[in-house]
Amino acid sequence: MSDEFDVIVIGAGPAGENAVARAARGGLSAAVVEEELAGGECAYWACIPSKALLRPVELAADVGRVPGLALRPIDVDAVLARRDEAVSHLDDGKQVQWIKDVPAEFFRGRGRLRGPRQVEVTASDGSTRLLRARHAVVLATGSRPVIPPVPGLAEASPWTSREATGVRAVPRRLAVLGGGVVACEMAQALHGLGAEETTMLVRGHALLGRMEPFAGELLAASLRDGGVQVRTGAQVTGVERREPGGPVTVHLAEGAPVEADELLVATGRRPATGDLGLGTVGLPDTDPVRVDDSMRATGVADGWLYAVGDVNGRNLLTHMGKYQARVCGDVIAARARGERDDLPAMRDAADGYGAPQVVFTDPQVCAVGRTEAAARAEGFDVRVVEYDLGAVSGAYLLGDGYRGRAKAVVDENRRVLLGVTFAGPDVAELLHSATVAVTAEVTLDRLWHAVPSFPTVSEVWLRLLEEYGL
Repeated sequence: MSDEFDVIVIGAGPAGENAVARAARGGLSAAVVEEELAGGECAYWACIPSKALLRPVELAADVGRVPGLALRPIDVDAVLARRDEAVSHLDDGKQVQWIKDVPAEFFRGRGRLRGPRQVEVTASDGSTRLLRARHAVVLATGSRPVIPPVPGLAEASPWTSREATGVRAVPRRLAVLGGGVVACEMAQALHGLGAEETTMLVRGHALLGRMEPFAGELLAASLRDGGVQVRTGAQVTGVERREPGGPVTVHLAEGAPVEADELLVATGRRPATGDLGLGTVGLPDTDPVRVDDSMRATGVADGWLYAVGDVNGRNLLTHMGKYQARVCGDVIAARARGERDDLPAMRDAADGYGAPQVVFTDPQVCAVGRTEAAARAEGFDVRVVEYDLGAVSGAYLLGDGYRGRAKAVVDENRRVLLGVTFAGPDVAELLHSATVAVTAEVTLDRLWHAVPSFPTVSEVWLRLLEEYGL
């Protein structure tokens, strides 16, 4: 194998894979360095396994809403076996071969910058190899879970998302710290798979605090109806586990302590910039790698360093990392050919308008663009329209007691959508139409002519426009 390539990518997760594929498509030689599994966090410990665990719980809820169907108990062993298949039994052989077929060279080891355009690869046996990039180095190292500085928490060996999605034996008693996406999804999934006593300890006063308030309220009601204890305003003062594998006690500023068999910490993630050697190129190693709209790192001479995905801190979502990587790979290839590249700002619209996101709980929650609060804070002339999803004929046909809501945030000056949020069973497939409308800035008058089919839940689009007055 050569030691010199046009492009070197550190990190073989979804963002890294897309960056190297686009660069190779542009005619550049490329190398990928990965310390763990090719395919990354999403494929083995996050998006894929979590959805494999959530799907049977979601289906059970759907069956319970339709008269005439009988629900048998969930076969937990079968669910876990299917999860194992979904993550390829933690074998990345096919992904490594895909990288080689791109074509790109694959290096297994820890990648670290050693100066401009230089990447040192340290293998598991301690041996090192120095690679050099002619044109660019791309950082795609993702993010790591945050463990808050609560006394005794780290010493109690808490679960993070990896342990939760990779669960082998579902604990009977589960405590969950956090109220965001991972906390909500894993609390519901593990509770449905046998964690009879599941308690969510949420520091804030609502779930999904970055989304529209009604979404968190609907989800909290559903979780409580299903038997999950949701305690908001919970301030954790200490954690103790007296012996390995024994029960864990979570102490609170108010109220009785929570006893559990396992404690899941889902309080956010931070960009994985530590020990990347950023100091060797004049960047801090504790912050996200700041980038411009072409994903090129700012503050680095000669513009050879790029960062895509979670590591740049822009949007910690797999699909956004992949989008950034496609932009980045195309830009690097164009610049290597000496061509003008004045498209990045236009292609980066998805980051700027507000990334689409789905929470795969029951009810599902999905949103794109700005919330009402964010739009008002940015100075837009805002009008809001909302509609009860349960009042749409297509929603009624999905099951009795369907509960959901839709909300659209409108820029009155231009009559375009700034943001859309849906909450309800099976609403995730509505999101892409909203994403197209928001990012393409389709006017409401034009959108009125996009006729939804009957009887589907998508008819809510017509109802929202009617509420607006069209």
